[in-house]
This record gives sequence, C-alpha cells and structure tokens, in this order.
Amino acid sequence: MPAEERGKGPIVTSTYRVQLTPEFGFGELSELTGYLRRLGVGGLYLSPTLQAVAGSQHGYDVTDHSRVRAEFGGVDGLRKLAGQGFRIVADIVPNHMTVPVPESGNAQLWSVLRLGPESPYAAWFDLTFPVALPVLGENPEFTVDGDVLRYWDHEFPLRPGTSALPLDELLEAQHYRLVPWTEPPGYRRFFDVSSLIGIRVEDNEVFEATHRVTLDLIDEGVIDGLRVDHPDGLADPRGYLRRLRAFTDVPVWVEKIVIGHERLPADWPCEGTTGYEALNAITRLFVDPAGADKLIQTFTQRTGVSADYGAVRYEAKKHVLSLFFKGEVDRLESALGEPGLHDAVVEMLAAMPVYRAYVNPGEPPSAEAVRIVETAAAEAGRRTDPGAVARVAHQVLYGPAEAVTRFQQTCGPVMAKGVEDTALYRWFPLACLNEVGGEPDHFAVTPEEFHAFCAVMTPTTMTTLSTHDTKRSEDVRARLAVLSELPDVWADAVESWSGQVRFDPALDYLAWQSLMAAWPIDVDRFTNYLLKAAREAKTSISWIKPDPVYEAGLRDFCRKAVEVCGFSVASFTAVVDRYARVNSLGQKVVQLLMPGIPDIYQGNETTDFSLVDPDNRRPVDYAFRRALLDNPDDDTWDGQKLQTVTACLRVRTRFSADEPYFPIEAGRNAIAFARGDKAVAVATRLPAALERRGGFGGDTVMLPPGRWRCLLTGAEHTGRVPLAHLLSRFPVAVLEGS
Repeated sequence: MPAEERGKGPIVTSTYRVQLTPEFGFGELSELTGYLRRLGVGGLYLSPTLQAVAGSQHGYDVTDHSRVRAEFGGVDGLRKLAGQGFRIVADIVPNHMTVPVPESGNAQLWSVLRLGPESPYAAWFDLTFPVALPVLGENPEFTVDGDVLRYWDHEFPLRPGTSALPLDELLEAQHYRLVPWTEPPGYRRFFDVSSLIGIRVEDNEVFEATHRVTLDLIDEGVIDGLRVDHPDGLADPRGYLRRLRAFTDVPVWVEKIVIGHERLPADWPCEGTTGYEALNAITRLFVDPAGADKLIQTFTQRTGVSADYGAVRYEAKKHVLSLFFKGEVDRLESALGEPGLHDAVVEMLAAMPVYRAYVNPGEPPSAEAVRIVETAAAEAGRRTDPGAVARVAHQVLYGPAEAVTRFQQTCGPVMAKGVEDTALYRWFPLACLNEVGGEPDHFAVTPEEFHAFCAVMTPTTMTTLSTHDTKRSEDVRARLAVLSELPDVWADAVESWSGQVRFDPALDYLAWQSLMAAWPIDVDRFTNYLLKAAREAKTSISWIKPDPVYEAGLRDFCRKAVEVCGFSVASFTAVVDRYARVNSLGQKVVQLLMPGIPDIYQGNETTDFSLVDPDNRRPVDYAFRRALLDNPDDDTWDGQKLQTVTACLRVRTRFSADEPYFPIEAGRNAIAFARGDKAVAVATRLPAALERRGGFGGDTVMLPPGRWRCLLTGAEHTGRVPLAHLLSRFPVAVLEGS
C-alpha cells in the first residue's frame, strides 16, 4: 500500500544510498546534506545503523540490537542527521547477527552457549544442542580462565559447575562442540558465512527485542522507511512483513532477488524490491543482441568453458552444495523424516530456478509455488531416482512444517553461492550481464520488451543501477555493453593482449574485460579484484582452499597486464568511451524517470568505475562533486552525468510515483517514454551501430500534446521532433511539460 494512503505523507521521490563506516558516520553525512539537497535527492538511504562489530565497514554483522552504532555517532548523531530535513530509509537485518571474535561480544549468544536450553535467549537462534562451532585449526590448544575457555582470540563461556573438570571432560560437558573451521556449524547461518548466525524473528519476543530501537525511532519521526535485508532467509517472509506492518506504517522495501519473469509475491505488504530486476532490464536495453554469438564464441574458445550456461550453473550449484552446505542438507533430510533421500534433496536444491517458492506450512501452496517445485522435480528426476525426487517434492510442498521451511530457507543460499558467487565467475561472455539476479545468457531486451516490463512495475518499487552488492558499477557495465556492438574488434584486442601476458584461461578473459572496463585501475585494486574472482569461481582456488603458488602467479599476471598492456588497454578504452558515455547517460535517464522510486548509490551521480565489494565501498570524493555541481557547463563525462542526474531528480519531485507511463516510438537506436504530462525521457541506445548507419537520419519522436522544455539544453520542443535535432548536444533529453 502506498505511503500516501497510510497517512504518513508522500513517499520519497528518490533515495541516495550511503555506506556508513567508522570513518564516515552521521556527522560527516550531515555535512553533505546541502550538496544532496542541491542535487535533488529526496531521501537518505542508510546502510545498517545498529551496533555492529568494531571497525565493520558494512554493518551487516550486528552484535547489539539495543543500540545505534556508537562509531557513527550513536542515537544522538542519528537524530541530528534527521534534523537536517531529509526522510531517512534505514537498512535493517532481521535474518542474522554476528558470531564475533571474541564471542562475548554477542551477549545473547554468550548466554545460550553458557546455559544452553535454559538460557532466556534460547529461542533467539536456529540451532541444535550441543551446537557445533567451527573454529579449530590444526593442533588446537586451550586455556581455562575462570569461567571462560580460550582458544587464540576466541573465548567461550563454561557451563556453570564445569570449570574444574579435566579438559577432555570439560569440553564434552558444554552446550557446544568446537569443531574444525572447515566443518558446517550447528546453526542456520547467512549463506555459507559461519560468522553470521540466523535469528528466529518468527518468535514474537525475538522480533520485538531485535526491532525495538528501530520501531521507537520510527515513532519518534527519526526513521521514515525501511529496507529489509535478505527476507528470503527468514522462516516466513510474508509473516515477517505482516508483523512489521502491524507495528509501523512507514514504507518498506525488501532486498528480494527476482529472476526472469518472476515477480514479488503479491501478498507481501511492502512497497517493492530494492531494484535489481530494474537494473538487469536497463542493462540489457543497452546491449546489442547481434554481438551475442561472436562474444560467446570468443569466450568459449579462450576459456574452454561450455557455451551452455545452464550446464555451468548446474555444476556450480552442485559444487557449492558439496563444498558448503552439507550441514544444511543433512538437517533438511532429517526433517523430511525418511532415510535415503540425500541425493534427491541435493538434486532438488540444484534444480530450483529461483531463490524461493514461498510455501507456508499449514497453507495450500499456490499454483506458482507448485509449478516451480514440480519443474525443479522434473529436472532433478532426470539426474537421480525420480521416485525419491517425487517424495521430496511432495514433502516440501505438503509435508512437515520443518521440512517445508528448511527447504525454503536453503534454496536462497544455494542460489546465492552457486549462481551469484560461482557460476557468474565461470561464465562471462559479456560481464555486464553477470549481475545479482541476472541471467548472462539472456543478452538483450528490445525497447518494446522494456516498455512491457515497465507497464507491470509497481510504482513504489525501488530502482537502481549500482548498489553496495553489485558485481560492477553502472559505468563499468556501460563500457562492457559497448563490446556487444564491437565483438570482432574486442576479440582482436584480447588476442593481442593475451599474446603478451597470459595466466589461467578460465580467468584471463574476465581479467581483460575487468581491466578495460575499470580503467584506469592500479595494480593493487586489479589484483584484489581478480583474487576474489578466482576464489569465487572455485576452479583453481577458493576461500577455503588457497594455493600460494597459483596466487603468486595471479599477482604476477596482474602486474604484467597493467605494465605491459596498460597503454594498449587505455587506448582501447578511449575508443569504447565514445559510446560508453552515451550508454552511461542513457541508462541513468531511464532509471531515474521510469516507474519506481530511483536510488542513487553513493558517488554514482558522476562516473564510477568500481568493481565488486570492497572496491565499490571506497570513500567518495565529495569535494570533486561539489565543485562540479558549481560548474553546470562542464562538458566532461562527469559533468554531463551530474547535470543529467540533477535534471532527472528535480523533475521527479514534480510528479507522483503513480504518474502514468506511456511508451513513445523512437526507432531502434533510441528509447523514449512519457510520465503523464509531466516529463518525457529520451535516450540514445546502441551508439556504435547508430554511428555505422550514419546517425538518426529521419528518425523522430512524437511528443505528447503541449510544449516541452529540455532541462539539459533549455530548448523548447513541440509535436514531432527529429531525434538528430533533439539529441544534437546531449545523447539524452529530459523534457518537462510547460
């Protein structure tokens, strides 16, 4: 339900996402509010604000739900920030909290480890006693210090009355078992991260305890909206949102990843998602499908990887299931109540096409949920005993509550680790398509398909182009999209560079795409990215299986690639940028004016050539951006992007979220649409192909009735306008009705 109908006042017209850190807290952000107001920003969208591990650069490792993070300035700092006049959207983390080192940093977990089922916090965590804690290395040595067991930097509480026991008996007497760090934990965790333990917000007391501070700040008028992190990890996402809605009526967005034609469940009481589906649709709008075959051919020839992305995705999911999720699979198999179903469980999880099917125990499953599970079962049944698969499918649809819920909660982690963090690092003919929720074998959408996508969008859903979790920033993707228009030129460039510097065929092709698209990039940044990419791919090394020899070779490759090929890469990038600037401005206009509430990730009001985190969480140079805002005639890529963002955000303040969306025919090389009689967006697409055809020629757009003024050029237009005239100074137009 839109915020207007709930008596809260108009929803924000746009948001600006800020990654708070100990070095950049509420005070530092308060000093930027004047700049952000001039930019046209409608609301501030903050990363998690509750107390987290000391020094955390992201805040998702919450240790204490009862306090606003002291390193940011505490609750008083947050109140002062709210006093600057911006609506504040806060990122909350209901799925998990951290297992810190030392473990005493989490008071609730400490109590549970000490007292076991008798702890007042025993209902907080989804675990089994004695709970396995994967912390041990080789030849572990322990010390007992009063009522505390110490192991290196770790510390664990001793069960009352056990501190005087001999060490072997003492270890056996606890409510936990210390196991090798490579083993699965005895608790539900966030994906494969054993340092993040799942919490049971389905329990009313746990919900209220973990949300009390946030809800009080909403009641106080400090927080005006919420972004819910990873709802698919929860036992009952819909039930959680309904409970949240019972306490507050502020707008709520969910970090829900939808794939393909999947949509957010209609019965979720929230404004929409955080926008990855919009990001992927926009990216494809600026990709030329004509380049697909050549890019896939170049990729397969250089890497030896199959052209069949589906096969690569399946193998990646099977890999992570065996590598990371043995504990989760064992608990799920146990919940099914029938032995001998292990292989069927694994194949069902590997075959699931989406993050979750949304089956709730005690309710008849929806037709869509049945379709998803049965489709997965049909695929899984081709790989193992179909009878066993059929029994698993029936149980996860209609069986015991624990089996239904555990299957749902396991699908998401397998998708995230198997696809986002494995398959997308193995299959990359065109890496701009390898994004969260993306399908890299789905190369492009036409303007007509994009208009159809917009026609069914929820007007209050969030849209984005870059986030703290994207694999690469929007301008890196803008450069990569150009390769779809220059596939032969690109193949020749890679052949030249690889002839001078080579290392690992499974990785080199991604390295060259990344080096070009992030240029200029220093050796350290490039090396750190490629090390992460190699570990995520898990073909030669992984996070839990390092190889010093391989890693030394990779570091040497990165150094040589920059030193030997840097000049050539820079020259190639300069050519690409003639077209990438067009893509950059075009995708920004589309995102900021299409249906939805647009979010801008910090710093992306100008160009940003960042790769995956932590690269995309580096400090932003706001002094540069402030100076650029003071110079509206700056004709650089940065200057034009800032002008474009400002124009779009300002016009967004003058129409409502539900303003009608009308497609405008603009030919193959442009995308155009109107938002009622308030604004018209026009953007050039496929600029290299446009150049080859000699320009727009006779292509025109028919503007809606009335006079229209371009906020970028000041020119006025009416009726049918030649694109060559409309886009003569900028490759985009932002028109406001007068």
